[in-house]
Amino acid sequence: MTDKLPPNLLVLFAPRPALRWVPPSDHAPEERKTATITGLASFLPPFEEYKQTDQYTPSESWLQRKDRVKLEKKQQQEKLLEEGPVSYKPQEDPNIRGDAFKTLIVARLSYDATEKDLESEFGRFGPIERIRIVVDTKQYEKPNKKKKNHRGYAFVVFEREKDMRGNTNPLPIPTASQSEFQETICTDMALMLPIYSFISLPCSRYIKYEQKTDNCTLLALCE
Repeated sequence: MTDKLPPNLLVLFAPRPALRWVPPSDHAPEERKTATITGLASFLPPFEEYKQTDQYTPSESWLQRKDRVKLEKKQQQEKLLEEGPVSYKPQEDPNIRGDAFKTLIVARLSYDATEKDLESEFGRFGPIERIRIVVDTKQYEKPNKKKKNHRGYAFVVFEREKDMRGNTNPLPIPTASQSEFQETICTDMALMLPIYSFISLPCSRYIKYEQKTDNCTLLALCE
């Protein structure tokens, strides 16, 4: 049907010129050389030798580790129950000094508190003979344990027993701005006498003093 068209339209349907010939970039199939394909028989002796010399050591699974840790804890507790009462000699502890009737136990202590902070807070009740913040000396033996400055409790030894019992008059109640970041610490006498509770503000070092009659554990649960 296109042959019926006029010449000016036949030009539009004319085929394109042939592509320019270029030499191939690869070798001709008859000239191509590839790697020689061989069988697997030559690899069997090394595999057999590897099977005989290799020693497989299975790793500990999470379930086996769980059972092992549980068993080690059980054995450690049994050893502690047997040897603990024999090796427990508090009278030979070099860190225990001072009269127990003059010693005040401070619990639930902030981990940022220092001996100077305790001296500035408790020094108002009387002269202090010694302040000891208990530190875990074996915490670096456990790499997975979180490192802390101390154990969270301390002992304050006063020079006089009446100073350790403190003042029964309560201090002024803190304002809303002062009590915004308050933390509660519990104190107890070393011989399970009536205890005292101190509410301290780390920002202002403020202490609200009040007398309690329950033991330190009950006080911590009730507050």
